[in-house]
Amino acid sequence: MGSLSIWHWLIVLLVVVLVFGTKKLRNIGEDLGGAVKGFRQGMREGTDEGRPADAPPQQVTDGQTIEGEVKDKVKS
Repeated sequence: MGSLSIWHWLIVLLVVVLVFGTKKLRNIGEDLGGAVKGFRQGMREGTDEGRPADAPPQQVTDGQTIEGEVKDKVKS
């Protein structure tokens, strides 16, 4: 009773097509595909710079950059 057969999925697909129409579903699919493609390209560009996208930024030597770690929060 918990699993759906192929006939249930076909009926659901038919209802979705009747409600939204094929043109709107095609536009949604194209938009979703473009978003996924853009996300993948952005992830590739982030790692192509020589460091992973989640790595911390390099320290700037020209300006004044202070790096440190907060151990305790002092209330003033």
